[in-house]
Amino acid sequence: MRDRVVVVEGPGRVRVVEQDAGPLRPGTFRVQTLFSGVSAGTELSYVKGTNPYLNVTWDADLGLFRPGPPSSPYPVTRLGYMQVGRVVESATPAVAEGAVGAMTYGHRTGWVADPLAERFVPLPDDLDPLLGVYAAHMGPICANGLLHAAADLHGSDVRSLDDGVAGRRVAVVGCGVVGLLTALFARRHGAASVVVLDPTPQRRQVAEVLGLEALDPDADDPAVVLKTRWAHAAGDRGADVVFQCRGQAWALHLALRLLRPQGTVIDLAFYQAGADEVRLGEEFHHNGLSVRCAQIGRVPRGLAPTWDRERLSAATVDLLRDDGDAIGKHLVSAVVPFDEAPAVLTDLAARRRHELQVVLAV
Repeated sequence: MRDRVVVVEGPGRVRVVEQDAGPLRPGTFRVQTLFSGVSAGTELSYVKGTNPYLNVTWDADLGLFRPGPPSSPYPVTRLGYMQVGRVVESATPAVAEGAVGAMTYGHRTGWVADPLAERFVPLPDDLDPLLGVYAAHMGPICANGLLHAAADLHGSDVRSLDDGVAGRRVAVVGCGVVGLLTALFARRHGAASVVVLDPTPQRRQVAEVLGLEALDPDADDPAVVLKTRWAHAAGDRGADVVFQCRGQAWALHLALRLLRPQGTVIDLAFYQAGADEVRLGEEFHHNGLSVRCAQIGRVPRGLAPTWDRERLSAATVDLLRDDGDAIGKHLVSAVVPFDEAPAVLTDLAARRRHELQVVLAV
């Protein structure tokens, strides 16, 4: 048995290769891929050659990038984290044959998995399996942003994702998939207002179709607009919390300008080119602001194990059940055959093609 696998051989060089599928060992199960979602941030950084893992050593113990051999050199053979597969064989009682679930094994047509080492998120029968691309990793990234906002207010005493946004005025910078899902999570969990900001008209249009208010940061100064609208007290205006979801320095600078004094930016972005435009001597300093990085590699300190990836996936499935029709119709902008992955990835990286969410169909 052979599987087809997407491999990045170098900057701008992507192809599909065949690999032996491997035997089914006791305690494992085999999935056949149905859909594989493309992350336009992390994955394209490997296609472009901008991911730091390609150039230096990541010291996981110290939490530092250090000079040395690349931690993830070319060829990159495990690209992607948004897979949906059907279990076609099972040698473990933990996962039943025929089950459909979300996983994170990369762009490939099949995979042999160990349930002790890898997550399998079962998808309910009433959920379109295409939407499952968000259930294992991408959705939890966004839910984890709300969890960090809750921890910023309540420390370790977080009972619900509501705790970070309920009754609060929320701004989201960036109308990509992460920004839009985060905005939908905020709305679902009781935010008093949710406004998303993005310079791309097509993305703002998608936000509006989803029922979200969208502002153009290149039009009237959105910080003035929102701080005029959102008044808490004299000298206290702006967003209660801002979710920063676009990996560019201007976006972080804008996020800081939108906040009320002593507010917090929950940062979900990946700054591949650094952040030279962030002017820390301005609003950050004068308004006593905070930036809190919310990446899926960890939940806020003190919240594990009560809050884990499984709970964030469950919250994602709930969101997909409620808003799935709109998400499938408006966020997923292209479904293409699996073997077209090299052309799609290189075109996206070179900006010859613009998509909100590409899904590869097997």
